[in-house]
Amino acid sequence: MVIGVTMINVVPGEERSVYNELMKIGGVREVFHVFGEYDFIAIIDVGGLTDINRAVDTVREIEGVTATKTIIGAEL
Repeated sequence: MVIGVTMINVVPGEERSVYNELMKIGGVREVFHVFGEYDFIAIIDVGGLTDINRAVDTVREIEGVTATKTIIGAEL
């Protein structure tokens, strides 16, 4: 299991449509609309790094997404 935390910036006014598309992505467990430097934080829970890469690539393809930053979690 690999957990990714992806911070997402979107075009102003596109938040609702981006949120709806984020929730359709396999492995996206939760999406939080936040205020500050980023517009959303998505928690991605998948089987491996390849799956994280696929999910983040899908996020980046959503119309209205302008930037992402992902942090990968690991078990201790």
